[in-house]
Amino acid sequence: MTSALSLSLRARLLSHWPSDRPIAAQQFSAWRMAAVAAAVVLVTAGCSPKAADAPAAKAPTKVGVVTLKTQSQQLDASLPGRTRAFLTAEVRPQVSGIVQKRLFTEGASVKAGQPLYQIDSASLRAAQASAEAALAKAQASERTLRATAARNAELVKIDAISRQAHEESQAAQAQASADVAAARAALESARINLRYSSIQAPISGQTSLSTVTPGALVTANQADALTTIVQLDPMYVDFTQSSTELLQLKRDIQDGRFQKLERDALAIALRLEDGRLYSHTGKLQFAGVIVNPSTGVVTLRAVVPNPEGVLMPGMYVQALLPTGVAPEALLVPQQAVTRDIAGKASVLVVGADEKVQRRPIETDRAVGSRWLVTAGVNAGDRIVVDGFQRVKVGDAVEPQEVDLGAKAKLAADRTAQANGAAPANAAPPAPAEADIPTAASGPAAQP
Repeated sequence: MTSALSLSLRARLLSHWPSDRPIAAQQFSAWRMAAVAAAVVLVTAGCSPKAADAPAAKAPTKVGVVTLKTQSQQLDASLPGRTRAFLTAEVRPQVSGIVQKRLFTEGASVKAGQPLYQIDSASLRAAQASAEAALAKAQASERTLRATAARNAELVKIDAISRQAHEESQAAQAQASADVAAARAALESARINLRYSSIQAPISGQTSLSTVTPGALVTANQADALTTIVQLDPMYVDFTQSSTELLQLKRDIQDGRFQKLERDALAIALRLEDGRLYSHTGKLQFAGVIVNPSTGVVTLRAVVPNPEGVLMPGMYVQALLPTGVAPEALLVPQQAVTRDIAGKASVLVVGADEKVQRRPIETDRAVGSRWLVTAGVNAGDRIVVDGFQRVKVGDAVEPQEVDLGAKAKLAADRTAQANGAAPANAAPPAPAEADIPTAASGPAAQP
């Protein structure tokens, strides 16, 4: 086909060439090259199919959105704290002697008044007997002097004795009565010391290790405790809050952004060292009124039940203290919030024209897995939470409402199934057509 076109084009060129002008070789060669190029163009145009249709418009990308709604939200402050025993007693001897017996098991629970140690009481019994004898002697002397004083009182009336003798007998009787009182007090002291030879638990609680064994010599009011008893139910939790946070909270309440909670409504939850929430809630018992000048914090104390003995003195916990209520809170999922290199937060919003917009926002605090937003978005805005990696500002999208709570439950059920546990009341999986495409899956290919 190309050869035929070339010959035809050559014939046409020769027919138009003047007959009186000879054809130079170079001129004819140039004409021949032009003819070949034109033939190629014609062949290409004749053999190629029709021009391809224009590409179809790209379908809007499906994205998952949540519609913001105002709600009343209780605000909690997560504060570091330490657990403390409700009652603590260090057991020390009140008399000196040799420890004969230890009458409790280390780490066991004891009742108030239960004997813990027995000290050798031989010398204490002897001291008590001596005090009893001294009291008897003083009482006998008092009876004699009382009788003498009574006789002298009658004799002085008839001037049988001098008034001086009468007064001396009255004084001797009074001194004897005082001696009896002193002897009685000494006897009571000896009895107390004898009772102290049996060291008893001052409070009910759980004992710690014993620092002495039978045969050890102990002294009255020594510095080292024999053992320590702690009462673990309930427990104290002491935690701290900065004065800056307290001032900000007061300003928010005064400005009407938050509502104040009554003290009786402050149910304090605890997060343990392993990240789990404690099964019991406590009550705020004490709020400090003095700021620590070195740390700038105020100490607060809560009382928490501990019937199972999970809490132990000295444990680190986080106290979730209710600080107020936001009556019209806007909560944005944290997964929808991005930050630039300056740390400023923003979200992608689907506008009324079904196109993506970027909105800068201001966040106040984290509430679970969401941010409390104070500016930038309004109730009714549709926030992109799934698929935002595949879209950019200005793109047309097809928004689909997402139930984040249901997705979280489904993920938890799948984790339980992977671990071999059957989830309770597991919801049936959603149909494949309703699934929102993830960031890893691209848009469907065009035919």
